[in-house]
Amino acid sequence: MITGAVMCLALNIYHEARSQSLVEQLAVSFVVMNRVDSEKYPDTVCDVVYQAKFHKSNPTLPIRNACQFSWFCNGIKDEPTQQKAWEDAQYVARRVIYKEIPNFMEGADHYHANYVYPNWGINNADKVVAKIGAHVFYNLED
Repeated sequence: MITGAVMCLALNIYHEARSQSLVEQLAVSFVVMNRVDSEKYPDTVCDVVYQAKFHKSNPTLPIRNACQFSWFCNGIKDEPTQQKAWEDAQYVARRVIYKEIPNFMEGADHYHANYVYPNWGINNADKVVAKIGAHVFYNLED
């Protein structure tokens, strides 16, 4: 059985890092957990993963490009289609949720793919805590 928090985290891992290494999937997961632990973000894994601005006329529909994690509001179906990657994402999510793997991400609370250059990343280059695979990770809380 998969719990709500594990499901939400697994979906985030799947959509954000399914083709990446285990270390990169863990790093993406720990960003979510660091946000859960922060006073600046929602208190639950699912609320962090699904944090977005929603249409006033349809409060269940996120505004495109107005989500914390782009996969949630990119207009593409969110159901996993690659079985092995989905099983791997669930495995990683369980290990992270149940704290079986120590958080090694030094408080990182943001990341982006290394082929995009968001203004918030450019303006915080001094707050990079790691570059892992295709992602750059930041601690913007400090």
